[in-house]
Amino acid sequence: MNAIEMLKAIEKLNASLTGKDFLLTWDKSVPELKLILQTAELLKKLYEQNVSLRVFDTGLAISNFRDNSTRTRFSFASASNLLGLAVQDLDEGKSQIAHGETVRETANMISFLTQIIGIRDDMFLGAGHTYMKEVGEALDDGYAQGVLPQRPGIVNLQCDIDHPTQSMADLCWLKEHFGSLDALRGKKIAMTWAYSPSYGKPLSVPQGIIGLMTRFGMDVTLAHPQGYDLIPDVVARAGQQAKENGGSFQQVASMEEAFAGADIVYPKSWAPYHVMQKRTDLLNANDKEGLKALEKDCLAHNANFQNWECDEAKMKLTKNGEALYMHCLPADITDVSCKAGEVSASVFEKYRIPTYKEAGYKPYVIAAMMLTNRMQDVVGTIADLMDYPMERVMDVAALPAVKKPAKKAAKAKKAVKKVAKKAKAVAKKAVKVVKKVAKKAKVVAKKAKAKRK
Repeated sequence: MNAIEMLKAIEKLNASLTGKDFLLTWDKSVPELKLILQTAELLKKLYEQNVSLRVFDTGLAISNFRDNSTRTRFSFASASNLLGLAVQDLDEGKSQIAHGETVRETANMISFLTQIIGIRDDMFLGAGHTYMKEVGEALDDGYAQGVLPQRPGIVNLQCDIDHPTQSMADLCWLKEHFGSLDALRGKKIAMTWAYSPSYGKPLSVPQGIIGLMTRFGMDVTLAHPQGYDLIPDVVARAGQQAKENGGSFQQVASMEEAFAGADIVYPKSWAPYHVMQKRTDLLNANDKEGLKALEKDCLAHNANFQNWECDEAKMKLTKNGEALYMHCLPADITDVSCKAGEVSASVFEKYRIPTYKEAGYKPYVIAAMMLTNRMQDVVGTIADLMDYPMERVMDVAALPAVKKPAKKAAKAKKAVKKVAKKAKAVAKKAVKVVKKVAKKAKVVAKKAKAKRK
């Protein structure tokens, strides 16, 4: 589809996420999820067509990472810049939080001119999602009390329960790879545990996958060694969603069984649910010795399952031996990043570029979450960007070099016309905005006059 057709398809969804925080995918309706997907795809297309997508002239996007990140941190910064927002990191160690400032106070103090707050909090089981909701409640109160001129939106950049920007980027990539969302129906995706030489990996990626893909009619298989369970409520939800959406959900105890006939495989390590519970208690108690002992025990237990590696032999079990390999990255690659890991070097190298393309959707997914949260008329906003396009990059040096004076003059004349045309478009857009503001002011004045009478 071209950009206009994509915009019309978004309009037909009749969905809105204005003012709604994006915390868990299963809290959103399917039309709302499609709104994010299709908006992300359109933003990507317009970016590639060199169209500026700056809908904000000023404003902050607060980046609050309470755990390490590469892809998501830079994707959030990229998405913010794409829309015209400046990024400000909230470093809790350098703020008054270190001196006991409350969540309620911090949330308001960082939000006076803020449009979006992105939060990653995945280390403490039972705490990350709760923290995001607490921030949201503080913002609600600040806006209601007139402290804040607007209530910033919140985007979950990974919590203890879900990783929605990752799973939605994964779904975008699957849609591109297989051609459409409808083409995903009946496709088997194997979400499997894989061996890693580290022990404290969050549960949110596998939970995000089974929590989202079961919404789109896929046949989802979850596989892990005994004892490596996910949060029971999320697993139960995945099963229910599969029934409601015409797909299936099953759990198996071997990687081989999960890979058999699979169209997609997603081998990823995670810590057992009960271990994450114990780890959270030790972290809260600042029990460093207890954490060391837990890590030692867990690594020793993990070593029993080093055969849970995505290798060429297991990939041959998949559909036609050519299943799509996926990973949120960074993967633990055997003999590359570690001695033994989640995936063999040969398998990863075969799918390295596809996994990079998978990751490449995340900036657009985050931008779509931001845009749909802030704009009441998403279709109208993007239509304006398309009607009066500004070049994202105007690189005169990229034009072919011309030596003849006559051609240079023609080139200069063409450049002047181009600038004039661009200025005319800007002026036309400005007039439209002024008219819109004047019309709104007229309506307000009319209401005020009627009220006085």
